[in-house]
Amino acid sequence: MKIDILAIGVHPDDVELSCAGTILKHIALGKTVGILDLTKGELGTRGNAKLRTEEAMAAAKILGVTFRKQLNLKDGFFENNESNLIPIIEVIRESQPEIVLANAISDRHPDHGRAAKLIADACFYSGLLKIETFQQNKNQEAWRPKVLYHYTQDNYLTPDFVVDVTEYLDEKLKAIKAFSSQFYNPSSTEPLTPISDEHFFEFIKSKMNVYGRSIGVKYAEAFTKSRTIGVSNLFDLI
Repeated sequence: MKIDILAIGVHPDDVELSCAGTILKHIALGKTVGILDLTKGELGTRGNAKLRTEEAMAAAKILGVTFRKQLNLKDGFFENNESNLIPIIEVIRESQPEIVLANAISDRHPDHGRAAKLIADACFYSGLLKIETFQQNKNQEAWRPKVLYHYTQDNYLTPDFVVDVTEYLDEKLKAIKAFSSQFYNPSSTEPLTPISDEHFFEFIKSKMNVYGRSIGVKYAEAFTKSRTIGVSNLFDLI
C-alpha cells in the first residue's frame, strides 16, 4: 500500500484542478500516487455527494492513481480537531507517502486554507509515536512524510516552484472534465457558478501558461512550500 505521493484535497476535483498534471508526470516517471478527498463536496451548488463521488472515481481512473479514498468530514464546517485529524493520520500511516500535496494555504474558498492547515497538522502528528491509530485492529506505525507542498488554486499566489506539465495538459483537462456536473453544460438547468462559466477552462490554461512562462515552458503547475527545500547540488535547480 506504500506510495510515493499522496495528493489531498478538501473537495473532490481540488486535486484535478490544481495538480493533475504533476500527478500524471510522476506516474509516468514510475512513481505511485494516491488521492484523498476530505469531504464529498456536498455543499457544492451543482451536483450532489453521490454524483461527485462517481465523478471522482472516474477521474482517478483517468489519472491512473493507485487509490482514491474519501473521508466524511463536514463540507464547509469541518474543524481542526482530533476527530478530523485522526482519519487523515490513518491514511498517511497506511500509505506512507514521501511527499504530500495539499490545498492552497490561502484561497477564495475558505475551506481551502483551513484544509491546508488541517493537512499540515496531520502530517506532523502522524509522526508522533504516542498518537495511536489502528488498521484492522493492529496498531499503525508512526510515519511523517518528508515534505509537504501546497498547490495553488483559484487565487494567484507567488509560487516557490513550478512543475512543467506541458506534455500532460490534455490528459489533465480530461480528468477535470470527468466532474461534468461542475462545469459548463449549455443544457444544464442548475445555477451558474464561478467554475461553470463557459470560459473557465481558458482561465485554467491561461494561469498554467503564466506559471509556465516563468521557466520557459508552455504550461506549468505551481506550488508553495511549508519549509525550506533542500537540493543535493545546484544543477538540480536547472
